[in-house]
Amino acid sequence: MSAAAWERTLGVRNADETHALAAGLGAQLRAGDLLVLTGELGAGKTTFTQGLGEGLGVRAGIISPTFVLVRIHPNLPDGPRPGGPDLVHVDAYRLGSASEIDDIDLENTMDSAVTVVEWGRGRVEHLSDSRLEVELLRSLGGGTHAPEAHSPENTHDTGAAQDPDVLDFDTDDDDEPRTIVVRGFGPRWVDPPVFPAPAGNDPLPYPLEEN
Repeated sequence: MSAAAWERTLGVRNADETHALAAGLGAQLRAGDLLVLTGELGAGKTTFTQGLGEGLGVRAGIISPTFVLVRIHPNLPDGPRPGGPDLVHVDAYRLGSASEIDDIDLENTMDSAVTVVEWGRGRVEHLSDSRLEVELLRSLGGGTHAPEAHSPENTHDTGAAQDPDVLDFDTDDDDEPRTIVVRGFGPRWVDPPVFPAPAGNDPLPYPLEEN
């Protein structure tokens, strides 16, 4: 597997900053872009994807694709980016291999949409010669890093109930600081995108590190 062209380590203090950072990134994305999200329970993957959706100008209502494999959020013709790409949001947790990814026919939308895959590391890299990898790390409770492990948040069984104790940024009581590591791969991402700071009076703690 090829090495990343660059890496940015960014710090956010709360859900609003996570959302704003992702919205700024989303505004720079275009059809054909692939993003791979990694993070433990409560790391803020859904909040990050909601921000991407805002920046892309797609229909609101993005939730974690817990009980389905794929959700498609269409571009809004009266939104900030009319005629822009749709957002395809994928949960690859129970897809154990690249061949199982192929079975859900993502190639049919890859060229016309921005594709965001949760739990996609090691499963979706073959879909494009370029990708952004986004790793969200909790600073409290879960340590600095957790491997992709089995969890109620990432099941597809429609008969399963989501654990009410699982916390994410889209709850009211897990609004913690996060570290977000973004890596660029392939010719599309030879140069990193701009990571604009959200509006506010206090300076943000990111970027923390650039490589």
